[in-house]
Amino acid sequence: MVTHPALCYIEWVPTDIADNLKNIRRRITEAAVRVGRDADEIKLVAVSKMHPAETLRAAIAAGVTAFGENKVQEGEGKIVEIGREAAEWHLIGHLQSNKARRAVQVFDVIHSVDSIELAARLERICINEDRDELSVFVQVDLAGEETKSGLPESDLPELVAYLRSCKCLRFNGLMLLPPFFDDPEATRPYFNRLRALRDEIIPGGELSMGMSHDFEVAIEEGATIVRVGTAIFGMR
Repeated sequence: MVTHPALCYIEWVPTDIADNLKNIRRRITEAAVRVGRDADEIKLVAVSKMHPAETLRAAIAAGVTAFGENKVQEGEGKIVEIGREAAEWHLIGHLQSNKARRAVQVFDVIHSVDSIELAARLERICINEDRDELSVFVQVDLAGEETKSGLPESDLPELVAYLRSCKCLRFNGLMLLPPFFDDPEATRPYFNRLRALRDEIIPGGELSMGMSHDFEVAIEEGATIVRVGTAIFGMR
């Protein structure tokens, strides 16, 4: 294991990234075909948390165009080192209000808006920073897990109404982090419910759901963005 002054990474040589990506894209296509979908409408976000910039550069060389980071500080360091224009940068982890300004400054998409207070702060910062548009997703909590962030389904209409009133924030879809099950099929009801909410609240909007162990089920249930890390980069 190696340490970094600001971060802790697990040393790993990215020799298999290209092969892993080829395999993931094949599985995305097969899952889409099973339900009569076009694989081109599904975006792959490579979850790069805890991996160093050199690994991300290898992923870019292999064709990755979007990365997902869990923490603002870690993501910012890599964005500065690699370049904002080198890829699309998604914040997929919980966003603390005191990190909101930096998130607005460095990320292209924020998947984890879970309160009116956070949304209002992001809107104010966008105005102050002269940022015309910021794509946001509402993270919905369908399982009531205390260890995870997310907005209860019952509070969704109020937040959605606020987002629709914003000048800068663009409410583009819903995000879900379901409970982990050994059997990916067990996640299907959560994905199905999020799709139903999407269809009711923002027809045609994005669905950010599905990770390394369950992204195929998520695609079958309508995911338009899948967040895959371990299956691309290996274990951290």
